[in-house]
Amino acid sequence: MACSQCCGRQSERLVGVRWPVLLGCYGLGLLLAYTLGGDLLHDLVEGGQRSILRLWKLWTPLAVLLVAVVASFTRVRRSVCEQCDAVAPAWLLAPLTRERSTDASAGSTRRSFLRALGAGGTALGAAVAGVLTAVARNRGWLPVANDFFLTEVEKTAPHPRPEWHGAHITSYRRLGRTNAMVSDISLGSGNINDVEVARAALDHGITYFDTAPDYSDTASERVLGEAMKGRRDKLFLATKFCVADGHLPNDTPVPKIIEAVEASLSRLQTDHVDLIHIHSCDRVERLLAPNIHEAFDRLKEQGKVRFLGVSTHTPNLEAVANAAIDSGRFDVMMLAYHFGMWPSFGHILEKAKAHDVGIVAMKTLKGAKHVNLANFRDEASAYSQAAFRWVLSNPNVSCLVVSFSKPQHIEEYIYASGTALHPTDVALLHRYDELTAGDYCQPHCGACLDSCTYDLPINDILRYRMYFKDYGWEKEGMRLYAKLERSAAACVGCGAPCANTCPIGVPIQEKMLDAHRVLSLPA
Repeated sequence: MACSQCCGRQSERLVGVRWPVLLGCYGLGLLLAYTLGGDLLHDLVEGGQRSILRLWKLWTPLAVLLVAVVASFTRVRRSVCEQCDAVAPAWLLAPLTRERSTDASAGSTRRSFLRALGAGGTALGAAVAGVLTAVARNRGWLPVANDFFLTEVEKTAPHPRPEWHGAHITSYRRLGRTNAMVSDISLGSGNINDVEVARAALDHGITYFDTAPDYSDTASERVLGEAMKGRRDKLFLATKFCVADGHLPNDTPVPKIIEAVEASLSRLQTDHVDLIHIHSCDRVERLLAPNIHEAFDRLKEQGKVRFLGVSTHTPNLEAVANAAIDSGRFDVMMLAYHFGMWPSFGHILEKAKAHDVGIVAMKTLKGAKHVNLANFRDEASAYSQAAFRWVLSNPNVSCLVVSFSKPQHIEEYIYASGTALHPTDVALLHRYDELTAGDYCQPHCGACLDSCTYDLPINDILRYRMYFKDYGWEKEGMRLYAKLERSAAACVGCGAPCANTCPIGVPIQEKMLDAHRVLSLPA
């Protein structure tokens, strides 16, 4: 048969895949390893829920690299023009040199062994290269490892006062229509890892525990479960509708929601929780999701939950809170509330009181955690009590929750229980505001959001930065930041239309770039 290009005579020869095609396959495999494999590794490093990890992100780049390896060592016989070396398809195949073809045809056992060994080595090398490429995508963990393991962030008052010793809860308040009497200062467990701290909180009179499956990857629920043994009847226990790696989607099947709550009960070592929140709710659609409410009704009928609540610290708080109150479904709301909150927040608390909805205040320390309090010297140790007294001076607040992670927190924090707000407290809070001016993003504000060209969740990003830099929760801040669909990388080179939109003067672009620097895994 004649060559279609030069009409020359054709003969059978060994051909292989062209090197440009092979290089393209290897390049595509490494690119997929960087993008897809990097995402998967990212999810693993950040503690993503393993049951829903998309393993195709691992198999896809490895499959492409395997195809490239096989193609590198595959030889087939095809008709080749003896004059112009043309072979079809020309874009894919090329003839071997006559010497190589003759040697390959000889079928030497030794050469076959070497070819197999070479193929195996290439496959292993390609796999290793794919893994290293995925790791390179997540190299941002390396510069922050020092922050994780070697840097201790101060979270307690620098100079504990003698009068705090033996402090005990002295005031209990009614939690709305639940009729439960709860300690005015209560235990939040976002970063708790010591059973003895939780037990000591009970010993000092705390009767309200707040937890969630996604606090420390279920560790919070497990710690409280151990601490409550034999004392469950002495406290009011609240958890959330969620799983270890986040909130349940609106369309989660009712049985799956019930399964998640039953898993919480198992970790908490109890047959019921007193209160369950729709967690960190930022939309009315999620607040009123039919599946969640059906699951709650079934669980309540079974005696596994008693009351329904919602927790929120979103710019949409007013719409969410009003919808929660108007629905008549919610017994409790957990809201971010601290000194300096925007004035319109007050009417929400008044409306909740009128409808007998209990209010649990959170974020009461305004991101302080004593990191910035060194500048207060001797006054620093009084900041937490001043902040708590201000929150509890509002009679519409049933209690506040604050994270206890060290034994010292117990006496330091509950020393404020039942005490009245003093003018010196307000003066101290004003001075702290001056210290932190331009650095703290207020919950429920959202004045900057509409200005962002890239529709970034500025409030969330700055909150995660606060977790990293002020709370000392570096890994948690990075984990939450990594789950966002859009990152502050968009702020690099942006014209900053958000400038001057913050009513309290936060330099948004500067803080967003800093957030991206400390929280992100650079591409």
